[in-house]
Amino acid sequence: MNIDQFFNLVVMIAGIGWIILLFVSPFWLHYNKVVGGIIAVIIAASYTALNAINFRTELMQKFSSLDGVMELFSSRPIVTAAWCHILCFDLLVAVWIKRDSVKRGISHWKIIPALVFTCLLGPFGFLIYMATRWLCTGRYFPQSSAFVAS
Repeated sequence: MNIDQFFNLVVMIAGIGWIILLFVSPFWLHYNKVVGGIIAVIIAASYTALNAINFRTELMQKFSSLDGVMELFSSRPIVTAAWCHILCFDLLVAVWIKRDSVKRGISHWKIIPALVFTCLLGPFGFLIYMATRWLCTGRYFPQSSAFVAS
């Protein structure tokens, strides 16, 4: 499998996670096990494999400057690994958003914009969810900490 096929496969796997979160999760209790426990782990393993295969010690120095990072991103395997990183973390944030909204009694339909923007623009979607949570609950920090999973 070449790097383009690998990239497409990982994007497809992440897409399945997003379909589950957006359309299936209101009706299926085990969405978080599949998306967070299987799909995100597959993507994390893909990220790890790409980094292990392409690791060279001189690459570590490139992380300390913008020019170095730009040079890193001229490599298709490194960009694919970075995309896996983003896909994995965005999915995990979306699982957290979904779980937190259920815990707070916020309707799934009210968090769809946050989920969509988390998929497209990561942190902006998280910001939208935090604003939605505040508007729906009247509190920015409900009784328990915002970042403690239960």
